[in-house]
Amino acid sequence: MATATDVALLLLRLVLGLTMAAHGFNKFFGGGRIPGTARWFESIGMKYGKFQAVTAAVAEIAAGLGIAVGLFTPIAAAGFVALMTVAAWTVHRANGFFIVGEGWEYNLILATGAVAIAMIGPGHLSADHQIFCHCWQNGWPGLAISLGLGLAGAIGQLALFYRPVKSEATGE
Repeated sequence: MATATDVALLLLRLVLGLTMAAHGFNKFFGGGRIPGTARWFESIGMKYGKFQAVTAAVAEIAAGLGIAVGLFTPIAAAGFVALMTVAAWTVHRANGFFIVGEGWEYNLILATGAVAIAMIGPGHLSADHQIFCHCWQNGWPGLAISLGLGLAGAIGQLALFYRPVKSEATGE
């Protein structure tokens, strides 16, 4: 029987997950699509823009839908951590904290929400519970998986592909 906590977790998972998935679908079908996203990624210093655009779109959709349905929840949360860490570092870090100034506040909220779900577990109204009859790897393992894999993925991507664009005005 579903409790109020299960329904609250479902609501949180749906909002966080579908928001992230929408970002991925937008890269494929909205605005500049993959070519526009690729050009933008290259403009901020990400090498191999088309590869980055497709990878980001697929990762956002997979992580978002994973959180929304509650499937392998800590791994999906790791996707949120990786994606939001890279976004915060490459785009929002220099702008301060608050979103009204294009800061990294929103990135922190999405990543932290996903990690909290990984730790609490996705609840009874989740694929994890329906498939495994329990919340797969929640608690401390959920924290370790979501943060460990997420940060490792972000650091790896930044080390391999991020080369900050030098400002013409300052030479930095």
